[in-house]
Amino acid sequence: MNAEQQQGEPRQDRDGTDGIRDAGTGSQQALTASDLPRALATDLMEQICDPKNLTRAYRRVRSNKGKPGVDGMTVYELADWLREHHEALTASLRDGTYRPQPVRGAQIRKPGGGQRQLGIPVVVDRLVQQAILQVLEPIFDPTFSDSSFGFRSGRSPHMALEQARQYVNREGREIVVDLDLEKFFDRVNHDILMSRLARRIGDKRLLRLIRRFLQAGLMQDGVCVAREEGTPQGGPLSPLLANVLLDDLDRELARRGHRFCRYADDCNIYVRSLAAGQRVMESVVRFLEKKLHLRVNREKSAVAAVGERKFLGHRLLLNGKLGISPKSVTRAKEKVRQVTRRNRGASLVQVIVELNRFLMGWVLYYRYAACRAELIRMDEWIRRKLRCYRLKQRKRGRSVASFLRKLGVPDRQASRLAASGKGPWRLANTPQAKSAMSTDWFAAQGLESLVLKYDSLRS
Repeated sequence: MNAEQQQGEPRQDRDGTDGIRDAGTGSQQALTASDLPRALATDLMEQICDPKNLTRAYRRVRSNKGKPGVDGMTVYELADWLREHHEALTASLRDGTYRPQPVRGAQIRKPGGGQRQLGIPVVVDRLVQQAILQVLEPIFDPTFSDSSFGFRSGRSPHMALEQARQYVNREGREIVVDLDLEKFFDRVNHDILMSRLARRIGDKRLLRLIRRFLQAGLMQDGVCVAREEGTPQGGPLSPLLANVLLDDLDRELARRGHRFCRYADDCNIYVRSLAAGQRVMESVVRFLEKKLHLRVNREKSAVAAVGERKFLGHRLLLNGKLGISPKSVTRAKEKVRQVTRRNRGASLVQVIVELNRFLMGWVLYYRYAACRAELIRMDEWIRRKLRCYRLKQRKRGRSVASFLRKLGVPDRQASRLAASGKGPWRLANTPQAKSAMSTDWFAAQGLESLVLKYDSLRS
């Protein structure tokens, strides 16, 4: 061993792995008895290339659809490609010559502001990643913490919320240490992640391939940028890799006896006092930044009463119930505004179909929250937005008056209202417009009611 290795610097093997040296601390990692059988498995690539596994991966990629990568191939063209290149694909995986293509960069708006960087792999790379995921998930997932809920089969945000609720109401832990990891997926340290994978993966070919996926360039605006860190969101394998890395955080929190819930990179720790919360915040931030080389967003992280913070779009209330976070309501309204923007040119029926698709999924997610009064207000506001949209479509006063008459508004009232000079938003809140385009009228147009759906889910 040379001097550099004795000092604990990460050592990269010829095959692109980091051996069993921990790149985060420089210490040698001892494998436990339960780890050894998994680490000795050297035939994982054969399992990945098994025809049954590849067929299952193909069906999953096809069902997930998704946009093409940099090569332009769609999921619908993948079957024809596989018929011609199947043998070459599996041979390159087995002999270690498979090279992922660059991912196509895309940015989307984050709910809290800013941009989230996505990376869209080509369809063939998505197929390979899905095949890898299907082999690795049964190896890693059973070892993850019971307090980890994100990106795991059989676990859901509602399970995380229920566990958090029990910490608050049964154990009296009314203070939360709310940790926000800054651009987590963009800052994953490749060496540290590979060292964690090497604890359980003994197939060097697979470790080399995963590192190649991590280092695949990002193609954006016609320029391919090399990546030295991060695992872009968009590939099937990224969620599992995130959990592998953050499993170290889970184990450290459990070792310290903390009560916590983690959903992907969203982690809340529940304590009984502000002083305890501040101590926990400082020590956990040190662990994350020194051990895992992750950055904590100190502006968005906080120690506060549970009701002052949000977790998975909800608020934890001290009466044992869940509420909707105000920011979640604001984001839902913003989505409604986008669908009902006045210059769209889409028919009212089409707008209602799009709204139903979003709103029914939204209320399904918040079905355990005590929010009936909020949903009543939301229903009223949505109907007003739709009245405004419909009146705007009529454009001129005569057309508005004619429309209102057909819906039962007396001639004189309809004409006076249309000539009043009020804008569509103010007209939409008048008694005449409400009477013409009533709750029953909207139901006849196909609009689903949030509160009725909520009641049916709760009954």
